[in-house]
Parts: sequence; C-alpha cells; structure tokens
Amino acid sequence: MTQTLIKGATILTMDDDAREFTGDVLIDGGVITAVGPDLPQGDAKVVHAEGCLLTPGLVNTHHHLYQTLTRAVPGGQDALLFGWLKTLYPIWSRFGPEEMYVSASIGLAELALSGCTLTSDHLYLYPNGSRLDDTIAAAQDIGMRFHPTRGAMSIGESNGGLPPDSLVEQEPAILEDCIRVVDAFHDARDGAMVRVGIAPCSPFSVTRDLMRDAAILARDKGVMLHTHLAENDEDIAYSLEMFGCRPGQYAEDLGWTGSDVWHAHCVKLDGSEIDMFARSRTGVAHCPCSNCRLGSGIAPLRDMRDAGVPVGLGVDGSASNDAGNLIAEARQAMLLQRVARGADAMSSREALWIATRGGAEVLGRHDCGQIAVGKRADIAIWDMNGIEAAGSWDKAAILLAGPTRVKELFVEGRQIVQGGHLVSIDLEQMIGRQNRLAKALIQ
Repeated sequence: MTQTLIKGATILTMDDDAREFTGDVLIDGGVITAVGPDLPQGDAKVVHAEGCLLTPGLVNTHHHLYQTLTRAVPGGQDALLFGWLKTLYPIWSRFGPEEMYVSASIGLAELALSGCTLTSDHLYLYPNGSRLDDTIAAAQDIGMRFHPTRGAMSIGESNGGLPPDSLVEQEPAILEDCIRVVDAFHDARDGAMVRVGIAPCSPFSVTRDLMRDAAILARDKGVMLHTHLAENDEDIAYSLEMFGCRPGQYAEDLGWTGSDVWHAHCVKLDGSEIDMFARSRTGVAHCPCSNCRLGSGIAPLRDMRDAGVPVGLGVDGSASNDAGNLIAEARQAMLLQRVARGADAMSSREALWIATRGGAEVLGRHDCGQIAVGKRADIAIWDMNGIEAAGSWDKAAILLAGPTRVKELFVEGRQIVQGGHLVSIDLEQMIGRQNRLAKALIQ
C-alpha cells in the first residue's frame, strides 16, 4: 500500500500525553508511522488538511444496525422501552438476509460519514434465514472495522417473555451458532478488521443458564461479552422481582463482570454497582440519544468516569435514536452531563476522548483510538473552514462548534470517505434499496 502523508492539520492525538499541535501524520499500510510537524513527503501521497481538525476515528460501542429499516415507526415513537419493543418485534420478524444486509450497510455508511471507523453491533434476532454473516458482509463492503456480537433471545411470549415466539431460538442452537461465527470470523490479532463477541440480548430475554453458559463459552474462545443492563426503571423492577437483586449483582453472579465484558446503557446503576464495575474494569456503552428518546433517564456518566469505569459511546439502534451520527452523540453526552451536573461537568475534549480512545478501550482495541506511532491508521479529518466552525477560537472544541459530517476518513490506512462522500459503495443506490424494503414492510 502506498504511503499517505496528511499535512497541516490541527491534531488532537488522544495519546498518553494528550498532545495537541499543528502538524502531519504519515501512514504506511494500515499503521501510523510518524506524527509531528513538517514531516518529509518522500514518495507519499499527500492529503492537504490545512484548516482541518484531525482526530482518531470515532468508536461506536453499541448499535443494532438492522433497525435502520424501522426509523420513526408511528406505534413506537412515544413509547417506553418495553412498549416500544412490543411494537417493533412483529415488524422485525418479517426481516430476512437482504433486510439485514441493506439496513447494516445504511447504518454503517451513516456512521462512517459521522467520523466512525470502528463499530460494534448487537444482532440478537435471526428471522427467516438471517445470520450474523449478513452484517459482516456489509461491513466488509463499506470498509469499516467491525465488532459484531452474536446476540440471542430464548424466552418468548408463551414463557412470559416480551418477543413473539417466532423470534426466539433454542439455547443449544444459540451456543452452537456462537461457536460457528467465532471460529469463522474472529481475528484476535492487532489490526483485525473483524472481531466477534457473544451477546445474549438482555437478562429478561434469556435464561440464567444461557447467561452463564455464554460467559463460559466466551472465555473459552477468548472473545468479549456484551448485553443490555440497567437501562430504565422497568429493567430494575424486573430484576428485583425475578432475580431478587439489582442488575449489577445479577451480572456479577453469572460471570458478567471483567475487562472482557461491556454492558449497554447502565442508566440506573447505583453507587455500589458503579464501584463494582470500576474494580472489575467492566465496560459501559453510554447511549445518550436513545436514553433520551425512550425516556430512560440520564446515565451517571460523570460518576462512572470519576470512579474509573471504562466508558465508550454508542448510538444504539436507529429505531430508538432515529440517527446514527456518532459525533452528534458525543455532543449529546457532553450536554446531558452539563444539564445534570453543571456546565463544568464535562468538556468537549473529554466527551471526544470517550468517543475515541474510551470506546477503543471498552472494546479491547488498544491498537486503535489514538494518533500515535504504531497505532492503526483509523483517522478522521474534519473541515473546520465551514459555517459550523466560523468564528470558533478553538478548533479542537469541535463538539461546541464544528461539523457533524467528516471530510476524509481512513480505516486501516484506506480512505473510505473522500471530500465528504463515501467512496466504497454507491450510497444513492443503497438508499433506494433501503426505501423499497421499508415500503414493503409498511404494506
């Protein structure tokens, strides 16, 4: 691969020294090989970035990519979590492999245009022949670094669960397919483009046995664990009634704490659960827009950060967010903490750190998330010459004044956004395909 030299940007490194300066970044293959002022050009291809801000690529730690086909569904627009799910489950039960692939492609494209280079995905339903393979194919076509998780639901309506029986699976089959996808796709090496996690949907959609067996299997395979936890008041009430304890204690009892685990939402964690997560280095995917949209509350992000809990950002599924813009998600995280705690509760730089290096650390990707020699060349370049940043005194404060669409984006040294446009797929054609599928679902 040809060397690439990015010149003249304001660089926000997110490295161990939190360096900020105007200079250059040299990419060779998929790796950053030099960072500094006035680097020699040599034979490198030059990308001029004067007047731009250069950051690590953003990292999304929680998504349901299949949901981009069900944005703004009328019956779920104003519902709380459980009612929202019951509205959407019958629609999702009509999905198949094409719906999974196309919706993932649109969701990944939206993330890329918002500066995201690495995303997880939580796919927990597999109707009509759908497989995790469908979303992995979409990520490969877009060129995104991908951490899909093999989710599952096993408790249907006939057994007191929320989802229709047609959307749940038998637990032996779930574990068998977890083994299949890990063996087929998981890559533990630095620079991996695909890593696979194991992710029962939630403590209220699978049995205690599956939660425990999933943890044992994940550790046997050396992969990470993911689920939803403590998302809203209904979640807490269910845990107390059915398990006799709070969600954090339930997770710990079943082996669901540790540096190889991250939980989505955690809006309702109490002080003892936050301390438990900090001690065990259990990660959290904070999803502020979805939490607002579903009325779940404001997660105690400031408390978690102060305690030492690893935290990243997640846009969550587009059926509970209506968008997948990760740079906008970072701004929302910052603003909500200020609403809850005061204007000095979270800075633009800290929120952006959570959206980059914080997310990479939650996903166990210590090779990503910062602009430093030897790290992977996942880089976002933001044009600060436009109207959004006009008059700004501080280019690095992009969450206060700056664009929400990236100008250039590199993943593993390959440029997938150029001049603000996705170059890896025909996005207009894919949008048309998505709209046709959505129209068929509505009918």
